[in-house]
Amino acid sequence: MPTVHLLDYVAGNVRSLVNAIEKCGYTVDWIRSPDEVSRAEKLILPGVGHFGHCLSQLASAGYLPAVRAHIDAGKPFMGICVGLQALFEGSVEDPAVPGLGLIKGQLDRFDDNDKSVPHIGWNSANSSSQSLYDLRPQSKYYYVHSYKYPYVKGELENQGWTVATGTYGGEVFVGAVAKENVLATQFHPEKSGVAGLRLIKSFLTGGGAKTLGQEVSGPAPTGGLTKRVIACLDVRTNDQGDLVVTKGDQYDVREKTSDRNVRNLGKPVELAKKYYEQGADEVTFLNITSFRDCPLADLPMLEILRRTSETVFVPLTIGGGIRDTVDTDGTKVSALEIATMYFKSGADKVSIGSDAVLAAEEYIAMGRKLFGATAIEQISKAYGNQAVVVSVDPKRVYVPKEGVTRHNVIKAKDPGPKGEQYCWYACTIKGGREMRDIDVVELVQAVEAMGAGEILLNCIDKDGTNSGFDLELINQVKSAIRIPVIASSGAGRPEHFEEVFQKTQTDAALGAGMFHRGEYTVQQVKDYLAEKGLEVRQFEGNL
Repeated sequence: MPTVHLLDYVAGNVRSLVNAIEKCGYTVDWIRSPDEVSRAEKLILPGVGHFGHCLSQLASAGYLPAVRAHIDAGKPFMGICVGLQALFEGSVEDPAVPGLGLIKGQLDRFDDNDKSVPHIGWNSANSSSQSLYDLRPQSKYYYVHSYKYPYVKGELENQGWTVATGTYGGEVFVGAVAKENVLATQFHPEKSGVAGLRLIKSFLTGGGAKTLGQEVSGPAPTGGLTKRVIACLDVRTNDQGDLVVTKGDQYDVREKTSDRNVRNLGKPVELAKKYYEQGADEVTFLNITSFRDCPLADLPMLEILRRTSETVFVPLTIGGGIRDTVDTDGTKVSALEIATMYFKSGADKVSIGSDAVLAAEEYIAMGRKLFGATAIEQISKAYGNQAVVVSVDPKRVYVPKEGVTRHNVIKAKDPGPKGEQYCWYACTIKGGREMRDIDVVELVQAVEAMGAGEILLNCIDKDGTNSGFDLELINQVKSAIRIPVIASSGAGRPEHFEEVFQKTQTDAALGAGMFHRGEYTVQQVKDYLAEKGLEVRQFEGNL
């Protein structure tokens, strides 16, 4: 098979990019020193995270002159995410660090006064009837970024670039650019399903460069950011020692029968592939088994991620065990090192649960000061805040009136067991078994300050009830922070997804049991949302 070269500088999840390239019929050869760049015919620069961190790594290793020489020699070059941003002169994310300067201009940050930042999800890449590496007006592509280059009509075109744009909350930004031998995307094609695979193949074969800028006709572009529907798989070992997908009722995953076996709803890799093919926008694995006696390098979840990422080309999140720990041989291992293992195995995001609650308690006790020591801070600094999800497990605590607690209280739609009209949401740890004296607003504001990029908002009261999401909880959290929120717990019918998108400002909604039991498919949910006029991404089949 023909070869493409990838520049290796610890850029987050590159396994998915390798899998996507191999899916397109090419093999990957790694560039691990500047001297090796000259032997590359086709070069791809992946990028995840912080502009300054990535560019500083490239500069300190001596890569930037070699990359520029490759481009100047007319050889095919592709930049992804920060790989696109690196082509510009600089970014307000880190003004002291210069970019390659191939494109004139500075990147700025999305305005978070009227929308969640980071911009996470599936959006358009509209090239205005010009051919740009098989981008299609009705396709959606996966973006995850806080910084962007604002689009001004004619500005980049006058520099010779063909441009595709996206729109987020009224801000039009550059989604992709191409010129001669250079292609760069702000979105992640390796995470954009078949639409992204088409673009990668168009670059690898050279077909995209040959038709670049030609007039094309076709359907009108679809709207902007879609409503994300996420499939969640709770994974644990059953009593026979097998890894299975399970689902609890208010976090109890055992059957109600006398034998009390762990509820087995299928195999993780097979179910993830099935949900991807039904159109799931993301797949989340929550590891609810500790694997305390297993060497970290042999963790079963690492193999699940490796196998899943070979056939699932949408974002993968992994939760469970992302904390400082000690390996079986006595070696101390940091949360950042564990996260790196997951990223290298195919994860795009890591989810932190109980440890985030404890870190938030300490942050508040220390006068809301940051010291850079928490897992959230360390991982977000290395990989960007979009790589860190905090999974929250709150539970309602009813009170008779306002003012009887220091916590953030709301007026409850449904009264408590003693007729109480008010409630607050207490955060829990240890799988919901231990309640803490910190409310959900305090927690999400604390982890946002630490650098979390997204909140996975569960609800113990709603878990397994199939009665719909806790809209009051979601609205309280959304009004307290500016990062995206994923609504979780309670989904039982497609109508529940419509309700949560219509009645809250949630950025995504997650389903589990209703999919695992086969009561509804992901596609049925998305078809229902589309019928109700909501923007969704549809699965486009196979490459």
